[in-house]
Amino acid sequence: MASLFDEYRDSYGQAVEGSIRFSGLGHDFFLKAKADLLRRLVIDRGLDEGGSGVRALDIGCGVGSLHRHLEGAFASLDGCDVSKESILRARRSNPGVDYSVCTSAALPYDEGTFDLVFASCVLHHVSPNAWHDFAREIRRVLRPGGVACIIEHNPWNPLTRLAVLRCPFDKDAVLLRAAMTEALFRETGFGEIQSEHFLLLPRSGRLARKLERSLAALPLGAQYACSARA
Repeated sequence: MASLFDEYRDSYGQAVEGSIRFSGLGHDFFLKAKADLLRRLVIDRGLDEGGSGVRALDIGCGVGSLHRHLEGAFASLDGCDVSKESILRARRSNPGVDYSVCTSAALPYDEGTFDLVFASCVLHHVSPNAWHDFAREIRRVLRPGGVACIIEHNPWNPLTRLAVLRCPFDKDAVLLRAAMTEALFRETGFGEIQSEHFLLLPRSGRLARKLERSLAALPLGAQYACSARA
């Protein structure tokens, strides 16, 4: 897996753009929607009640494309990935983020380090027999009361399936329904589990996002976010 993403360190964006070109939307549209969701999650879950800011970790961050959309969202942001070449590029692009290469199942962080840990379109690249270990590691590095968020492709959405089929590094992807991700959190000791589907409409305005949220319980959007408390 590391070698595959090393190959795409300089062309990751182009590969993704190619897989979604039929939608008429650019990669940034999807990245901004995820960033907006994560910002809202901090508020909805009360992660910064003390006012000291949120320390966040992005697992499987790749080249850090999402991070420019998260400027100012957290007191600090760390990112880790199996691809050394991707991390080198991420460091050049986002000097304010602390990046680490992680090639083992164990995350290179101490217990209880983070308030928020998220993984965006990463779990489908993890072997299903390692999903529980993946979730347990997230829980280990979260502080008590911290929140985990897994963002994944919605396999019920036919356009999402087409995009995955067209993406060169999603060849071996194993897509999970939201219910499967919820069960994974439940089985690894998380609580307050909730999911929402998003990226239903090709618009980013306030009205479009409000309509999306009213339909979030239905498996209609291109992706979903499942969050849970440690």
